Amino acid sequence: MDYTMEQYQQSAQALQQRLGDFRPRVLLILGSGLGALADAVENPICVPYAEVPHMKRSTAPDHKGQFVFGKLSGQNVAVMQGRLHTYEGWSFQDVSYPVRVLRLLGAEAMIVTNAAGAVNTSFSAGDIMLITDHIKLFGVSPLCGPNLEEFGPRFPDMSHVYTPALRDVARQTAKALEISLREGVYMYFPGPQYETPAEVRLARTLGADAVGMSTVPEAIVAAHCGMQVLGFTLCTNMAAGVLESPLSSDEVLEAAAQAGPRFGALVKGCLARL
Repeated sequence: MDYTMEQYQQSAQALQQRLGDFRPRVLLILGSGLGALADAVENPICVPYAEVPHMKRSTAPDHKGQFVFGKLSGQNVAVMQGRLHTYEGWSFQDVSYPVRVLRLLGAEAMIVTNAAGAVNTSFSAGDIMLITDHIKLFGVSPLCGPNLEEFGPRFPDMSHVYTPALRDVARQTAKALEISLREGVYMYFPGPQYETPAEVRLARTLGADAVGMSTVPEAIVAAHCGMQVLGFTLCTNMAAGVLESPLSSDEVLEAAAQAGPRFGALVKGCLARL
């Protein structure tokens, strides 16, 4: 469905009533297996998505489906503990809806994380990849439908969706924390089935380093809103065809849990430098 400005404002107003004088500066979207970072938020105010007008519910495994507002690494944050996906039956507008709502609440930047399959054969399971760009060939754009000029232009530039200055912050933070950081291109696939070996070969040919089922709709909308964007992929497994073993969601969650402390330290370190 095409949301109206009035609907975004209603959601923002409902959240603001719960938050009082609190104003989030950074929106943090946590991917599969990474939701524990929200537990580090100081003086948290938790708001289930079900209590936000017009917002859809999160049904993916290990996604709590709530906002957590508070302080993290000295920043006022709005943490999405669980995101929305198109494979759950939601539209691209549904998936990206909370980004615009948080923009209305004052968020200036977005840090988005995901768990994905590594396409680049030089990568290994457990690697953290700084997203430098993305590829989206499937489905319509989350910007389809009437353009809301209050957020951005009809034809937004996508040359630097992932803000170069924030990527520099990520590199500096990783170096200071002695965390190995890969860099590469993330390719969006709609899921929920994992990619076939042929699709993985296609992604590699197009220049992708990792493939996953999220992140890109939210990043497009954030860029349209004028928000700065920083994206990280946790390579929880090698994509189909790279190794002989079959893929499973249990493998993804287990790898995410193992890398959680390292990944969390990186994200918190970046927040402290914003």
